[in-house]
Amino acid sequence: MILTLAAGVSLCSWLTACSSQNEPQSPGTQRYQLRGTVITADKEHKTLVVDHEAIPGFMEAMAMGYGVKDADSLNGIASGDQVTAQVVVGGNSTWLENIVVVKKGEPAKSPPASQLHQLETGEEVPNFVLVNQDDQRIELRQYRGKALLITFLYTRCPLPDYCPLMTRNFAEIEQALAKDPAAYAQTHLLTISFDPEYDTPKVLRAYGSKYVLQRDAHAFDHWEFASAPEAQMKEIASFFGFGYQKESGEILHGLSTTILSPDGKIYKWYYGNEWTPQAVLKDLRSSLQSPAQK
Repeated sequence: MILTLAAGVSLCSWLTACSSQNEPQSPGTQRYQLRGTVITADKEHKTLVVDHEAIPGFMEAMAMGYGVKDADSLNGIASGDQVTAQVVVGGNSTWLENIVVVKKGEPAKSPPASQLHQLETGEEVPNFVLVNQDDQRIELRQYRGKALLITFLYTRCPLPDYCPLMTRNFAEIEQALAKDPAAYAQTHLLTISFDPEYDTPKVLRAYGSKYVLQRDAHAFDHWEFASAPEAQMKEIASFFGFGYQKESGEILHGLSTTILSPDGKIYKWYYGNEWTPQAVLKDLRSSLQSPAQK
């Protein structure tokens, strides 16, 4: 599988601001009006990436990927189309509704999918080097002999069902593993930030401290938070089939979560945010049956 989220493009000059203050809302649900240009429409994964104007009270102008509830709502929508839609924020989810094409357009430019690495089960993973929340150098090969669960985020991500959801899912997995001492000892969790300029070790430690189980010197023994200089991050992200692009102070990005078996090879890769902690836990335990490299 290939991650196909495109890089952000400049906002079109025709965009005008509008709001949805008069729209009916369910308790705890907020709606905002969006207007912008489609970068990619992915019906299979039910996502729409839009280069949109500022959304008053919610988000600055930027290119951002959103989920949709109904894949058929993306029928007839192509890159370059100018659309309006409602951004619905309810609980821990954000999605688009009432998507309308107001003008067909020329396809927006996007990087070829071939630029992103295609993950293959059993593929050897390079010994990437990172710096963790304690400002200590870590290498992927040091986790050989354990199943390693890796995901990507940046701590300032504004959408609750993107990076924050990955962290909540990892926290649930961490809690479940802690109840199984044998599995806990044979696994390790690693969250990698692709925003190294802001997400320094100090920031990552403060962020991670809200989620790890312990609050002592061993707090990050099982679940670490790390990053790497920008050049190295691009290489790491590319290998894991993960694309991201900085745009207007935010970062347009996909989601990538991977299990490495104890021998340091790809065991399973999860696209997007539809995987569940329960499913990953099952796969993580199954990966422990893979032979560890001695």
